[in-house]
Amino acid sequence: MNIAVEHISTDQPPDEAKARDLDYGWQSGNRVELLENGEAYFPRVFEAMRQAQREILLETFILFEDKVGNELQRILIEAAQRGVKVVASLDGFGSGELSPSFLGALADAGVAVQMFDPASKTLGIRTNWFRRLHRKIVVVDATVGFIGGINFSADHLGDFGPEAKQDYAVQITGPAVADLHHFALAQSGRQVRTRRGWRRRQQRPAVWPAEQGDGLVRLIYRDNLQHRDDIEEAYIHALSKAQKRAVIANAYFFPGYRLLREIRNAARRGVHVQLIMQGQPDVLLAKLAARMLYDYLLKDGVVIHEYCQRPLHGKVALVDDEWSTVGSSNLDPLSLSLNLEANVLIRDRGFNQQLYERLETLANNHCKTMPENRKPRLWLWRLTVGFLVFHVMRHFPVLTGWLPAHKPRLKPFESQAHDH
Repeated sequence: MNIAVEHISTDQPPDEAKARDLDYGWQSGNRVELLENGEAYFPRVFEAMRQAQREILLETFILFEDKVGNELQRILIEAAQRGVKVVASLDGFGSGELSPSFLGALADAGVAVQMFDPASKTLGIRTNWFRRLHRKIVVVDATVGFIGGINFSADHLGDFGPEAKQDYAVQITGPAVADLHHFALAQSGRQVRTRRGWRRRQQRPAVWPAEQGDGLVRLIYRDNLQHRDDIEEAYIHALSKAQKRAVIANAYFFPGYRLLREIRNAARRGVHVQLIMQGQPDVLLAKLAARMLYDYLLKDGVVIHEYCQRPLHGKVALVDDEWSTVGSSNLDPLSLSLNLEANVLIRDRGFNQQLYERLETLANNHCKTMPENRKPRLWLWRLTVGFLVFHVMRHFPVLTGWLPAHKPRLKPFESQAHDH
């Protein structure tokens, strides 16, 4: 499949307000492969980059100067030196500690490096916390795409130690890659061809595909413009149709009331609903916030597991025997209300079953299951704190709106060598 790539121009990087409003429908005939943790993900994505002939588009929240980041740097430099167009869009907060020499080596080789909403430190502290570029997308030659929750850092590998993250991504080949490529190209500020199917529509594509069959994929995303609720709505719609089972594995779980209600309602009508959450979180507040919801969900039959082997970083879910989603979006206020996110929806029985088996292994062997009729200690304290935490978290996006307004934008990185 050959996709024409338009002229690349970085003279005026776009701010978020100029991002195109794009909707992508269901694409059939795709092959989707589940990649669990860095051990499966990094070899696949690095090999695809090594084989690149025309173009590499990369978006990531975190890129560290460790063994994974250094390997990525080498691969991108080699690709650029052999004539491949390489665009790397990095988040200014998540990747804010990268050294000028690391970034300069990429720029000197011809890699178009862009930082999303960078900001200088205040008293040695990074303060640009909100509205982050949280997507993790790689598209190579417009023929193979990767999307999920895995960053380019060594803490996604088991040999990192007890703090190594448990996470998931997918590799996609087939017609859906054209949508992923188009989206990544457009969001990076590059000019793109606009097919009729990619123009803004008065009626957006159905959350549930009209056709049946394996290999159906749809790209959905969240921005702060016209697509604020797309990912959350996809979860709500899928859960409303659930008849047999639903499994959600999510690192940061504190969704809105509508999604919580749909989870509870599915359990009430007999759906076997399982939540897999962090038992050893890298952010303690995330665990405390999620636990405030336990009693609300447990009393209606939702089964809650806490993954205790290492930090859970996944953002995946499945419903019944066909529907699944994998991507960058957590189910918390940051992802659902502020960050730029992207997921794929997948209708494929084989993929659904594979994901189910992986999550069942986690739940059965490495999780602690919350008792249905648990009686928490210090219940009055928990009730008081729970009330406060619930309402603070629910109004978190509004509270952040009180912060100084800014327009996030992509800023090209230019090596100091270019100034001489």
